[in-house]
Amino acid sequence: MVEDKIILGIDPGTTVMGYGLIHVKGKKVEMLNFGIIELRKLQNHPDKLKRIFDRLDGLIQEYRPDEMAIEAPFFGKNVQSMLKLGRAQGVAIAAALLHNVPFEEYTPRRIKQAITGSGSASKEQVAIMLQKLLKFKEMPKYLDATDGLGVAICHHFSKGVGEHNKASNSSWSSFVKNNPSRKK
Repeated sequence: MVEDKIILGIDPGTTVMGYGLIHVKGKKVEMLNFGIIELRKLQNHPDKLKRIFDRLDGLIQEYRPDEMAIEAPFFGKNVQSMLKLGRAQGVAIAAALLHNVPFEEYTPRRIKQAITGSGSASKEQVAIMLQKLLKFKEMPKYLDATDGLGVAICHHFSKGVGEHNKASNSSWSSFVKNNPSRKK
């Protein structure tokens, strides 16, 4: 059976949130759309969260993704920024769950590794690799948009096994379940 699915990738942010949509059909991957959700002009955090939810809800209704991939929060020194970023990520996940779209998380390092081969690649290096892979002409003003595409591509390359599935797939009970012929 030929794989045919749409993946929504999200790069969460509280000033700019990036998103990218890809269509995977068999071995062919094409970009459907990518862009940003601009949040800078909104002064209070609840308004930003509402904008995130509304825009993602609209994208999900328009493109009907089969799966969503989101960048996992990374640990920073500013606790308040981390809390706000976590809320933004949670609202994005809630939009997916509202439409029964399964989601998976990927660390920033893993996304960069999947796209460029280096977990310490810059945003620019990720964007250039994605431009070559997906053959889009113009680089976006905000690289958060290509970061969103990168999350979707990482999800595809990882066959949907992100941070949620990684632990359960590496457990002993999971191994026994997936390898019944190996039992004695």
